[in-house]
Order: sequence, then structure tokens, then C-alpha cells
Amino acid sequence: MSGVPQRVSDRLTWVVSCYLWGDQEPGRQADRHENLRTWGITTVVGERLIETFAALAAHAVATDASVPAAELDALPLREVANAATGKRDFELLAELPHTFTDDRDEQAVNLFRLSAYEGGQADRRLFQLSREVRHALIVLAEHAPTPYHTCGDAFRRAAAAGLPR
Repeated sequence: MSGVPQRVSDRLTWVVSCYLWGDQEPGRQADRHENLRTWGITTVVGERLIETFAALAAHAVATDASVPAAELDALPLREVANAATGKRDFELLAELPHTFTDDRDEQAVNLFRLSAYEGGQADRRLFQLSREVRHALIVLAEHAPTPYHTCGDAFRRAAAAGLPR
């Protein structure tokens, strides 16, 4: 995402995507897909929003801590997970550009913005998705066979495992 530190948005989205597609917990993917259907969200849209949520949460943590791009690997994954549910929608959108170089990123952020500004049921869906993001990141940070304490840990392990980008 343009304006969002490229490494954190692309790489964290990649790690969350890897988690989503190769779920570390038996039955979790099926449960998440069922939740998405129950909430009236298609699987493709829901998982893209989950990825976007993770990138926005990482951006918010990096912005709050004034972390330069060169130090994004040091962001504690647990803090990013907590930002997913601990920050309001508008806080996650703070300091983002209005336009993006990647159409897919722009569409995802615009859908997130629309949901945040629409309120009501759309706002409730964002809350539910935030819990999915937090859960995915907490599993990576604390419950994986070898915990991923920082974003850098997650990036390195995903790369070492040869997970597709």
C-alpha cells in the first residue's frame, strides 16, 4: 500500500495469507469460512479484509511507535494483534493515502473505509473480522510450535518454509 510502509503491508499481508490458507489449527479454516458466511461476507472478500486489517494494524503500531521502515521487523506481533481489536476503525485508517499504486490494495482499503463509515451492521462485521485477525496473529505469536514474537520472525519463517508470495 502506498503510504503504508511497503515491507510491513506486503509482508504481513503475506504472512496472514499464509496463515489463512494453511491454517495452523485443525478445522479453523472451515470455522472461519462458516463465520464469514454467517456474517454475510463471501470468503474471498472476508479473507481479503482480514489481510487488509492485519496490514492496517501493523501500520498503526508502526506509526504510533514512530518506527522507521528499516526497523519494522522488530514490531512485536502481539502488539499488532492487539491493535487489530484495540484500535477504532478510524485509527487504523489514520495517515493512509487516499490513492494507491496497487488497485487491489486501493479496493481493499476503500471497502474497509466504506464499512467503517457505514456503521451499523457493516461496523459489526469489521468488529467480527478484527477478532479473526487478532486470533490469527495471536496463534502465530504464542501458539505456533515455535512462536513468532516479531513481525520479522513471521516473515523469516514464511520465507524459510517456501510459502508462495
